[in-house]
Amino acid sequence: MKQLSLFITIFISFLAFSQDKPKLVVGIVVDQMRYDYILRYYNDFEDGGFKRLIGDGFLYRNAHYNYMPTKTGPGHASIYTGTTPARHGIIGNDWHETSIGWDINCVFDSTARVVGGVSNGEVSARNVKGTTITDELRLFYNFNAKVIGISLKDRGAAIPAGHNPTGAYWYDLKSGNMITSTYYSDDLPNWVKEYNELNRPTDFLSNRWTLFKDKTAYNESIEDNNPYEEELRKGMGVSFPHNLQQYKDDPSLLKYTPFTNTMIKEVSMRAVEAESLGMDSIPDFLSMSFSATDDIGHKFGPRSVEVQDTYLRLDREISEFLSFLDEEVGNDNYTVFLSADHGATDVPSYLYKNKMPSGYHNNPHLRNYIGDLLVEKFGEGKWVSSLINEQIYLNRDLIQAKDLDLKEVKQVVIDALMKEDYIVEAFDADVVAMRMFTDPVLIKLQNGYDNKRSGDILYILKTSTLSDSWGRQGTDHRTPYTYDTHIPIIFYGKGIKKGSSVRKVSITDIAPTLSMLLNISLPSMADGDPLMELFD
Repeated sequence: MKQLSLFITIFISFLAFSQDKPKLVVGIVVDQMRYDYILRYYNDFEDGGFKRLIGDGFLYRNAHYNYMPTKTGPGHASIYTGTTPARHGIIGNDWHETSIGWDINCVFDSTARVVGGVSNGEVSARNVKGTTITDELRLFYNFNAKVIGISLKDRGAAIPAGHNPTGAYWYDLKSGNMITSTYYSDDLPNWVKEYNELNRPTDFLSNRWTLFKDKTAYNESIEDNNPYEEELRKGMGVSFPHNLQQYKDDPSLLKYTPFTNTMIKEVSMRAVEAESLGMDSIPDFLSMSFSATDDIGHKFGPRSVEVQDTYLRLDREISEFLSFLDEEVGNDNYTVFLSADHGATDVPSYLYKNKMPSGYHNNPHLRNYIGDLLVEKFGEGKWVSSLINEQIYLNRDLIQAKDLDLKEVKQVVIDALMKEDYIVEAFDADVVAMRMFTDPVLIKLQNGYDNKRSGDILYILKTSTLSDSWGRQGTDHRTPYTYDTHIPIIFYGKGIKKGSSVRKVSITDIAPTLSMLLNISLPSMADGDPLMELFD
């Protein structure tokens, strides 16, 4: 009798815990979302979007990235693996692959081909070294849990979806279709084909991008017509309204408008319906990455009316998507987390105008300067193989051929870098590899260093310093400074209590938290901690 009683107790406990799991987890990553956008735009948000997530969910007000460079690929990888680039290996959107002698994209897969479009199909998550939370969900349920990744960008879809998802879909800038690669499937599912047949890019590009709200709502932004913004296309101007009609046959322009966010919402809704996500007792996972916020931010900068308008529109998209989930899945059957893959600096020329620390440098000039210096010191040759992610890859074959000491060559470069006013730190990769730093900024440098993929020399720029290779309008991101690292983390829905915290937490804490909520294994390299406030 005692054994039967114990079995019944365990079974009831297991049943209760199983019922407490969400049927669907939705991961939302908003590309380039600085934390202060919540504060600045909050009063203009509607009740059903960001305000609903924050008011009925749990907001981490002091969440940060714990490495550099802060970019899209590493950001998505760190969210979904629970570790930093030093371990998961996605050290940038691109890096120099020394074995082949050229720079590669973080999701580049030479064995894959495009499906459903005409370009951008050599894509998979093979370069992610460990498992993702979505991988672990698939493994735990013997691949019966469904995982779908959807994004404008290939890396925003492929990395979150993991190594063996149900599907991953992204936007083809040439055809205007949502596509996948042969890594995932040899054909698009019918529901994606049917969406492509709607030709939504032409619909959006046949109109103007006008203000979403009355112009009086945009007092959190600077004057619309200003010198700190870059035109979408030459001759279009930098202020509202943006006339898109003349480019209706150019689907690549769409990424610089908020309407790709609408597309991601629409495709995600179709995925939930067609794939029956959240419809049984086995939890499913939908990852959504809204990328228009990043492309528009790069063009116009964080103080622009365009960025504010994009967030006000995104607020509506999120509101509509949550209402959709309420109807399709049930408002007590899903859990959402929302975060960002990085932030961004204010436009340096705007900061300079207002007497704030900022500046510009020139990457091509720096590469030529280092190359010329090494020619002068060691003789003719192409000494610099690549300069990317504030890392210099030296031509090791040339150094070996000339029988030079690699350490000596690196020191010559480091000494030269430290004479540049816009560089504050420069290190031999061998020093970074020892992982002995205790300074908070330098810890981020070593957390972004991969022994096999990173360069020979790493350096850090002054705050709000960008390369002016493409002009002095718009913004960028990559640094260890708070404008790039401080992002929101919001949890909402089933199993999540209301509240907020100012405790400093890291982006790598999201995946372990999801493991605990779903009661599944941790991603293989996860070293973040579950967000304890959610479990008190």
